[in-house]
Order: sequence, then C-alpha cells, then structure tokens
Amino acid sequence: MFKNSKLKEFGSIIILSFFLVFTVVPLGGGSPSTCQYPTINVSSSYEYYTYSSMTQLFHELLLNNSDIMSLSSLGKTHEGRDIWMVKLSDNVDLDEDEPGVLLIGAHHGDEKPSFEVLIFFIKYITDNYSKENTDNDDDGLLNEDIIDGIDNDNDGLIDEDPSEDRVRNILQNTQIFLIPMLNPDGVEYGWRKNRDPNYGPDGTSNYITSYGVDLNRNYGYRWNLPYILPDQYHLDYLSDDSSWTFRGEQSFSENETKAMKYFVETHNIGISLSYHDYGEWMIFPWMHTSRKTPHESLFRSIGYNMSRINNYELRIYGQYGTQEYIIPRFCGTPGSSENWLYGEHGIIAYTVELCKYRSPRSFTHVFDACWKHVGVNLYVCERSWTLEEEKKLSQISGSNSWIFDLIESFKLGKFFDNGIQ
Repeated sequence: MFKNSKLKEFGSIIILSFFLVFTVVPLGGGSPSTCQYPTINVSSSYEYYTYSSMTQLFHELLLNNSDIMSLSSLGKTHEGRDIWMVKLSDNVDLDEDEPGVLLIGAHHGDEKPSFEVLIFFIKYITDNYSKENTDNDDDGLLNEDIIDGIDNDNDGLIDEDPSEDRVRNILQNTQIFLIPMLNPDGVEYGWRKNRDPNYGPDGTSNYITSYGVDLNRNYGYRWNLPYILPDQYHLDYLSDDSSWTFRGEQSFSENETKAMKYFVETHNIGISLSYHDYGEWMIFPWMHTSRKTPHESLFRSIGYNMSRINNYELRIYGQYGTQEYIIPRFCGTPGSSENWLYGEHGIIAYTVELCKYRSPRSFTHVFDACWKHVGVNLYVCERSWTLEEEKKLSQISGSNSWIFDLIESFKLGKFFDNGIQ
C-alpha cells in the first residue's frame, strides 16, 4: 500500500499510534509572533480569491503540475458555477489503494478564510513537491523545523524550515481531495446560504418566498431529530426559509450537498476537515449531542495534535457542551457534514473554525491561518496512514445509538414525509 519503505515498519507505527490515541497530548505551540514565515508582501487589506480568480488559478496550476494535480467538477450550482474538486497525489489519474483525505471549504459563502486556506495549501503543495530541500533559515541544516507548531531545533524559532521531502512523502502515500469552494454562489453573492430559490419552507408555494439553504444543515444524518426535540434544535429557525439556518425542504435537496454525497459514496475517505470561520476552535461529532462517539479517544488524539499546530481550542463535549454529562445533552447542530460523514460512513471528521473574527482583512491574520493549516493538513494526511488500525484499537461499545435509532423509527405523519432516509 505504501511506496515509502519506512512506512512498512508497520508494527512500530501501530505501537506509536496506540500511545497517541490513549495519551492526552498537551496543548501548546507557537503564537503568531514567534512563528517564522516565508517572506511575504504585506498589504494593508487582504484581497480574497473570487470564484473566477480561483478557477483561473487552478487551470494555471494544472498546466505545470498535471503529474500531481487534477481538476474536475462535481456538478453545477443553481447559478451554473462549477463545484471544483482538486486532487493531489503522485499518481493523480489513478485510484490507488491509499488513504483518502477530504478537505472542504465554503459551506457558508461569507466565511472567506475557509476557502483561502485550501487554495493556499494547493499552492504550497504544487510549489514544493518538485523543489529541492532548502535551508530556509540558513543554519546549515535541512528540513529540521517542519510546520507543526513546535521549535524542533531549539533555536527559538517555530516552523521556519519546513520539509520539501515531507510534501513528496505525503503525496506518494496519500490521495488528497479538496473542495475549496463548495458554495460558490454564496461566495459570489457574499452571504451564508446558497442561492437556490425557495417556494416556502416545504416547497409548495406558487411563488418564490426567499432564497438560499444553509448547506451545513442539509445533510441527512438524524434528519428527523428536530421534529422530536424542536426547542433543543431550534426547529423554528431550521424550517423558516428566510432564516440563515434554513435547512431545506428535505435532506440533500441542494446541488452542492448532492454533489458531496455522490463524491463521498464513490471514494474511500478516511479523514475529513471542513473549514469555517470564525472563533479559533475545532469540534468533532457528535454535533447534535454531548454523548461520546465510538471512536472518542481517536477523535481526541487527532484533535489535540491539531491543537498543537494551530493553537486552537478543541471542544470535546459537543458544540455547546462544557462538561461531560451522565445523560447526554441533546442540542447543537443537526444536519452538519461532520455528523453525516462519520455517522453514515465512519469518516473521522472535524469542523475547524478559523480566525478570531469573521473574514478578517488583515494580511497577517489571514496568512497566519493559512500557514498554520498547511501544517494541520499535512499532519492529518500522515495520520491517515494508520487510521484504520487506530480505529480498531480505539473503538468502544455502548454508545447509546439505539436511543437515536428508536427516535428515527417513529412516524409523525406529515413531519416525516420529506425526512425519512
């Protein structure tokens, strides 16, 4: 499966992974003021990519990097824009027996850093894959301080000499799939939802009543829970087509989520990061309850290690939970991509909320998020190599899923007509 001979030392890797899974890794890492970045031209106001400029960039990159990069459309939006998917791998035209990593941006069109970090990552990979190992800090050493939030060479600087060999090694052993702008219509319009016209909350009106669906409420896992617990899940907002969190008349009703569904169901994905902004925190399933997942220790281990790199908070008791409860709390975000990716497909999936503020215009703040998450993305690619074995080690029973299965089995007449999956 792995072309690098070092990775064949599987026993050692599994032993190391075991300790990583069951050991709490201390938080830490460099602050923006101590990280050493490549030379950049700082402007007073950062200009984010548009759909058009991103599309042009991808076609330009493809001209010189077709050996490691492919570009395809997963489908069209309501306004006719392509939902671009970039694949990065050393044998990019082949479907290899290698771990798949899925990176997603712009579920919400007004969260600009979510696609910017992925465009930056694509450029970083294409710039460095064929580049010779470089002594970036002129200390006579090569690749001694990779992007991991740690001062690996004890020189007082952090991440100042990243490894070109690391990029090559990852592309030789991983298939990376990136959907930087899942919601290009929302990006271009400058708001959260997509731009599909709504004909009332249930689609039965004869005229357009509003526009847009919140794509990150449109996934089908546990779709019916808000009908059972309407106050906890704010059903009044989810079902109001003028609301920013309107989830659509039924699950997977939107071109964008249909495209995601088809892609995931036809590819072997092990781990996924969905980028949003803002808040500088991360969360993993479950998004709708504080109960633990069957792979809780693995989720926490990977999350804590990502926290070392980006110095973000890892929220481990659900989106609104601050502690563990004997009886799990029922609240949060139903219909999210992470719940569906993990609940239906067993994919280890996270949300990463970038930046302290919504879509900052400071070049330094945007670049800080982009640079840190090059390290995060590289890390999850490496972690994907032992993920299946680690899932076996960390899996627990007694996750109380029968409670949700029972709820899903109820029939509540018209409320479930569009919801049964």
